[in-house]
Amino acid sequence: MLNIGLLGAGRIGITHARAVSALPDARITAVFDPVDAAAEAAQALTGARRASVEDILADETIAAVIVATPTDLHASQVEQAARAGKAIFCEKPIDLSSARAEACLAVVREQKARLMLGFNRRFDPSFARLKAEVEAGVIGKVELVQITSRDPAPPPVDYIRRSGGLFRDMMIHDFDMARFLLGEEVTEVFATGSALVDPAIGGAGDVDTATATLRTASGRIAVITNSRRATYGYDQRIEVHGEKGMIQAGNQTATTLTRASAAGFTSDPLLDFFMQRYAEAYRLELAAFCRYAAGEDIAVPTGEDGLAALKLADAAVASLTSGQSVKL
Repeated sequence: MLNIGLLGAGRIGITHARAVSALPDARITAVFDPVDAAAEAAQALTGARRASVEDILADETIAAVIVATPTDLHASQVEQAARAGKAIFCEKPIDLSSARAEACLAVVREQKARLMLGFNRRFDPSFARLKAEVEAGVIGKVELVQITSRDPAPPPVDYIRRSGGLFRDMMIHDFDMARFLLGEEVTEVFATGSALVDPAIGGAGDVDTATATLRTASGRIAVITNSRRATYGYDQRIEVHGEKGMIQAGNQTATTLTRASAAGFTSDPLLDFFMQRYAEAYRLELAAFCRYAAGEDIAVPTGEDGLAALKLADAAVASLTSGQSVKL
């Protein structure tokens, strides 16, 4: 049985706790959160005790930790956990600063710690199947990747102000998927964006509608589009085009029911929240982490993957500011 300590029991922390609770060979045994209601909810779900970060890291019966605290705590807690000999699952990003993330990864390497980053979309069954078919050569050499990611509604402006901005907070998942699917590192980024959904987002110094075009050294291209508003639900689509054809992974609805009448065809609306859309991805992600933490040699998103995606976000911000493409 793998004993896990949970650092942070907010929305994403409780999602991970729920995923671990469904696994037969792992359990959350200790929870840290300064907010009583959050900690108590996690305790009720898992039966774990409440403890401080220091107590969790000092507990030799706990082999792994999930870092789901606010972003500004991630790097220091990853370093603490690495020095304590724990396997670590950290929500993205490690830090909003690439330099701070690099310093953190230096500690992880020095301690030979096992660190996995929370890029859950790699574990979505449809996206994982798409990746497998690309790697199997079904469409030949990849030429063009198109990723669409649109939220049903924007988050509160207070969240926007501390999020690091759309490119580091929202599109970072898509930067990781682009790297995952292109099969080559990105060498050039051009980004553009506007505040069209909520003027207050623009007032906070961010955009809510954006695109990024990525190019690799061989000329492969990825185009990412993001919006903080989609009136029809949580819009998540990927298309990969290659020399022999194309593969698509489409949106999900609650059921596959379709109704027909003289007025046309209708179906259920899209799932309306990322926790619904990616529920299975979160479960598979934590299952993979438990295997990784137990020492299995399996492919997972690493700290280096997190840093690479963050650097793409940095380049996108620089491109948006300058109006020019940025070379990496």
